[in-house]
Amino acid sequence: MSYDFNIIEARWQKYWAEKNTFKAENNSDKPKYYVLDMFPYPSGAGLHVGHPLGYIASDIYARYKRHKGFNVLHPQGYDSFGLPAEQYAIQTGQHPAITTKENIARYREQLDKIGFSFDWSREVKTSDPNFYKWTQWIFIELFNSWYDKDADKARAIDDLETVFTSEGNAKVNAVCDENITPFTAGDWNSFSSKEKQEVLLKYRLTYLAETEVNWCPQLGTVLANDEIVNGVSERGGYPVIRKKMTQWSMRISAYAERLLQGLETIDWTDSLKESQRNWIGKSVGASVTFAINEHDEIIEVFTTRPDTIFGATFMTLAPEHELVAKITTPEQKADVEAYIEATAKRSERERMADVKTISGVFTGAYAEHPFTKKPVPIWIGDYVLAGYGTGAVMAVPCGDQRDYDFAKYFAAKPSMPAITNIFEGVDISEEAFADKEKTIIANSDFLNGLNYKKATKTAIYELEKLGQGQGKTNYRLRDAVFSRQRYWGEPFPVYYVDGMPQMIDVAHLPLALPEVEKYLPTETGEPPLGRADVWAWDAQKNEVVSNDKIDHKTVFPLELNTMPGWAGSSWYPFRYMDAGNDAEFASAEAMQYWQNVDLYIGGNEHATGHLLYSRFWTKFLKDRAYLTVDEPFKKLINQGMILGTSAIVYRISGSNTYVSKGLKDQYETEELRVDVSLINNSDELNVDALRKWQPQFNDADFELEDGKYIVGREVEKMSKRWFNVVNPDGICEQYGADSLRLYEMFLGPLEQAKPWNTAGITGVHSFLKKLWKLYHDGETFGVTDTEPTKNDLKTLHKTIKKVEEDIENFSFNTSVSTFMIAVNELTAQKCTSRAILESLIVLISPYAPHIAEELWCKLGHKESISTAAFPVFEEKHLVESTKQYPISFNGKMRFTMELSLDLSKDEIEEAVMAHEKTQEQLAGREPKKVIVVPGKIVNVVG
Repeated sequence: MSYDFNIIEARWQKYWAEKNTFKAENNSDKPKYYVLDMFPYPSGAGLHVGHPLGYIASDIYARYKRHKGFNVLHPQGYDSFGLPAEQYAIQTGQHPAITTKENIARYREQLDKIGFSFDWSREVKTSDPNFYKWTQWIFIELFNSWYDKDADKARAIDDLETVFTSEGNAKVNAVCDENITPFTAGDWNSFSSKEKQEVLLKYRLTYLAETEVNWCPQLGTVLANDEIVNGVSERGGYPVIRKKMTQWSMRISAYAERLLQGLETIDWTDSLKESQRNWIGKSVGASVTFAINEHDEIIEVFTTRPDTIFGATFMTLAPEHELVAKITTPEQKADVEAYIEATAKRSERERMADVKTISGVFTGAYAEHPFTKKPVPIWIGDYVLAGYGTGAVMAVPCGDQRDYDFAKYFAAKPSMPAITNIFEGVDISEEAFADKEKTIIANSDFLNGLNYKKATKTAIYELEKLGQGQGKTNYRLRDAVFSRQRYWGEPFPVYYVDGMPQMIDVAHLPLALPEVEKYLPTETGEPPLGRADVWAWDAQKNEVVSNDKIDHKTVFPLELNTMPGWAGSSWYPFRYMDAGNDAEFASAEAMQYWQNVDLYIGGNEHATGHLLYSRFWTKFLKDRAYLTVDEPFKKLINQGMILGTSAIVYRISGSNTYVSKGLKDQYETEELRVDVSLINNSDELNVDALRKWQPQFNDADFELEDGKYIVGREVEKMSKRWFNVVNPDGICEQYGADSLRLYEMFLGPLEQAKPWNTAGITGVHSFLKKLWKLYHDGETFGVTDTEPTKNDLKTLHKTIKKVEEDIENFSFNTSVSTFMIAVNELTAQKCTSRAILESLIVLISPYAPHIAEELWCKLGHKESISTAAFPVFEEKHLVESTKQYPISFNGKMRFTMELSLDLSKDEIEEAVMAHEKTQEQLAGREPKKVIVVPGKIVNVVG
């Protein structure tokens, strides 16, 4: 009976869908286990074979945990808002909802073909109003909260208003804006409603503020740092500039220390934790203020090295610093403005990464050193960022490499204003620069001779006495900009009365996206929602109405920005717990049962974006008693990347002639990548198909080798851009989904990158055919009720032991090898025993579920194999009861004997001496002695 995988896989995929085989139950008596993948963005290109790698791994683990008796939640959904769909809508005029729906249908079809055990009854889509209703609700909750430093948690804004009413704000210890003016209870009670709202906005966890953002003019939107690559937008490759805009922001900085400490409680890789630690960037040091000569303003800096303050010989401000325009002298104005304009074209990430370029401009202004009272020249330089710390640094050339390089570079330029006495009295020896623990710079007044720790404490103490500094802990983590000038995103549930934001009551959510004529910003620069004709809020009727009804009395304008892509992804794991709940984002009972995600699998590109924001939102929801956990993901694994093998053709420069790989060194050539589907397994290009593929090849000439065009190959990221993607649909049709699943795991360790080679899949496909044959005797099902042999049991139990260890350690690639060895051994042993083959197919079923279900059914079972218990390893079947002893004569092995390990030395000697081959070797002689080492050797000395 042949292995017809197409029929088998279609049958069981239909069965799972009809029976809801993998539907999880809330509040089951079984222990719970929640397995989750980072949900996909449904692009128009569909899945390629690199995408399912993590999904297959999580599916194996989910199926394994079901076999182990757990109630497993393994859901799937779609991160369906985002810029790509909007850009496609701009190009085609088609509504993003239409293309998103089509793309989701395509993804669902592909996912089902691979045989994942998802609970589709809990499917979510972030662009579904029934989902983003609760994203809007969380935004409102953040707006209605503040962070109490004393309680170290978020609290309701009503509590803060109560304190203001009775005490004012003098005793309030909150994470808030810096420009807070003290007021009494009497002051507060005399404030107008608008004045109270303005004050509260400075305390809320989501707030409006003028912020430096990454603005992409061509896309017409703000971009997050992780949406920018090498200074241009990741989507489209457009220039990005720094610009000040009024934006919604999230006060994630309030959670900086808790985000750091929480890393100690979760099972994530050290490298991923370190990425988050670096992003949060905790620094302990001092805040120091410098007065500016001839100005009333001061410059505040944060330094981790207050002990080096006597070495501060100049200051550098970020080009965007608010004081730059005020303090720049007329003589330096043109240079400063030109530098600021140039800097605006570089992203923050680019500026942070660039440690080699030295650039800056002198403002012409000077600050006063707190202790020496000497003038300190003030420069601007783009290596200082406005949003990190205070946007200003005190530069100490003897203690910081970048300050040293900057000072030395400009001090040597005769055309630049000199930095007077920049190295005067400063020890810039290698010893002083390298060892801060032992050496304090010379000429440091009261710090001379002190070690690092003592000097630091002393410097802070003296600064506090002057009123020009204090000890401080600083974090690199900045509040997250939450506004996007896009159409295809969650609308803010916000309308404006007298310029102040008002929240729409949750009873009237969701606030759904309106229809617009175009998906571009308006001609006056407003976001795309500025094109909506029906986008005003009637505060009496609690509904969206036409804009022409705005009277600023009962009808008000709605917010025109939308939320960023990370909004929905920051809380979606909790929606899966109770996805059909219309009354709340998830019931308390469901969340109490599922708690949080036990295993999360996804790419490491989300280390400082999605993962940080979701941890922030989880901690906030815990503070407000909506969750009982403060970490969303207990264990996290980053799967590696499956790499594609690109196909390269070689064009002679300046021509339309392409030469085969073996001829390219004879010419000056340019490399172009072509679709890998045009190449056969011998790297030969189908030239006729290439001509049809793209117009540029229609009239091209091709120089061949032996009548063939051979392409070059290069292993790199699998991407549409490189035309090297392999569609899983074709693999499933030709080899089957089980072959695809096994092969992706067989490629190598889950966390590592590995190249795809379609030719390699034939090996695992042959294994599945051999597995099928093990259960069949020709055209009949060949499993019998015969007792298993000792060798059969040994093979089974060593397989159980190894596979269970592999799955628990996520070493899925070695499990596939173990299956191959087991099937080879059982085939050689001619095993037909049901006791062996039933257990074997349960072991294999997480990896190759379709063939497993088919064989399980043939074995006579009525229920899905997913309900079967995982086989139990028994050590006794691996314990050897006999030993194959080498029998030697005068040190030379002549034959072997299998003897029981229970025999004594005398019994072993007696059995060996009685053997006919021993008698042949001795030929009637008496041995001088017989050496017996039980369990090892026997040596007869003649």
